[in-house]
Amino acid sequence: MKKSGNSRKTNYMKNIAEILGILDEKSLSKDWLLGEIKRHKIKTRELVSLNTFEILKSCQPKIIEKILTILKDEDLAIRDVKTLTKTLHWFFIDIIDSSDPNLSVKSQARKINALNVLIQRTDTVKKENLESLIILPTGDGMAIGFQDSPEKPLRLAIELHKALRKFNKSQKEKDVIIIRIGIDTGPVYFMKGIGGGEIFWGPGLIMARRVMDLCGHNQIIASERIAKDLRSLSEENKATMNPIRDKYRIKHGEQLTIYNIFGKGFGNKKIPKTGKVSKIKEDEFRKLDYEFDSAEIKLDVTDIKSMATHHTWIWHVRNISKEPLDTMYYNVAGDTDKEFEELNLKISDEKNNQLVVSSREINKLREKEFYVKFKTPLKKSQKGRFLKLEYDWEEPDRSFIYGIPTKCKKFKFTFTAPKKLELKSRMLQKIGGKKRRVDGIPKIKYTKDRVEFSWESPKKYKIEVNDEFEFQW
Repeated sequence: MKKSGNSRKTNYMKNIAEILGILDEKSLSKDWLLGEIKRHKIKTRELVSLNTFEILKSCQPKIIEKILTILKDEDLAIRDVKTLTKTLHWFFIDIIDSSDPNLSVKSQARKINALNVLIQRTDTVKKENLESLIILPTGDGMAIGFQDSPEKPLRLAIELHKALRKFNKSQKEKDVIIIRIGIDTGPVYFMKGIGGGEIFWGPGLIMARRVMDLCGHNQIIASERIAKDLRSLSEENKATMNPIRDKYRIKHGEQLTIYNIFGKGFGNKKIPKTGKVSKIKEDEFRKLDYEFDSAEIKLDVTDIKSMATHHTWIWHVRNISKEPLDTMYYNVAGDTDKEFEELNLKISDEKNNQLVVSSREINKLREKEFYVKFKTPLKKSQKGRFLKLEYDWEEPDRSFIYGIPTKCKKFKFTFTAPKKLELKSRMLQKIGGKKRRVDGIPKIKYTKDRVEFSWESPKKYKIEVNDEFEFQW
């Protein structure tokens, strides 16, 4: 018996209503829907301006049924993190030079074990319910997240320093333990791991690590975020937390204000040198001798186990000074230790001339700064020059920050990855220290085995010197 027209229409509208409910439940956006529709070879250009309900109403019943079937697939639920974040107060520590090749493996392990025992003996940890602590071992150190008070990472750092000074007095020189500690407050996601236990990841944990990386020997450094809170709580805290006037650079060129923590028996009052940004007056930014007509960043994940990522930067550079431009400055960084030669660095111009690095300014394991020499100088009278930079780096933090070094008329970002990679696909812009989601709708495209995310700055979108874009996947 054939269904009547009214019955088919009722069923069609029920399916649309069910789709809308599942989209909301699984936190899937309109972009996901457009991507699925495009997979069925339906033109989506004219649908972009419609809302989700209007898009569904424009589809044939067969397409609606296919989309509903896909949404009911339980595997889809793992593509996005549905849990809310929790804000914790982070203590991140490691041993400096613990992997010194001149030390035996047993000596290295002895240092790690001694550090663990000293941490367990501190009053802060002894008084804590261990089940309430978030502890992440990192090989030669650990991250500890406290859920209730921002003062606990500070107290733990001070107690550990005092205990370590006593311990080191009784040790031979080769067995002395030198540490560095970073503290911060920030959110993390809690997710189920492969074995069923909880795993966590987020900006709070990452930033505590970044702050720790700035430390010198036996130094305790705090981010501005946690330091301001701690200084407001007591005069004692305020006396030990010393703001550093200079800015410090971390991964991808992002700049931080940090506080050095020291007092009798703890910390190191020397100002850290790692990551220090030379002071640049505001008018000097206006004196940059080039601008971008366009800038394009491409990230291509080549291995989801190691998060190996191929980076491509394409700049259309225009000389705005009277003098010919003959070099270009680059700053690149990643989440893993790499020597310069391991980057597989390639730089070329619009004529496919292979360009060479003329000087290396910074060659740290997780950050490189260098200048590239042009084949021929770029004059102001010329239209401009395309520069293409390619390099490889592992990005297990799954976050990429790109700072625009000069004024830029147009910016495009493209990210591709294997389809089975669980994506968050979140893009932010940082202007004047504040982050917000980018304007305009990013496009998501699915092929047989890969997914592509792309965003292009809308017309009349102003991109100024030192604006930053952050993509989290």
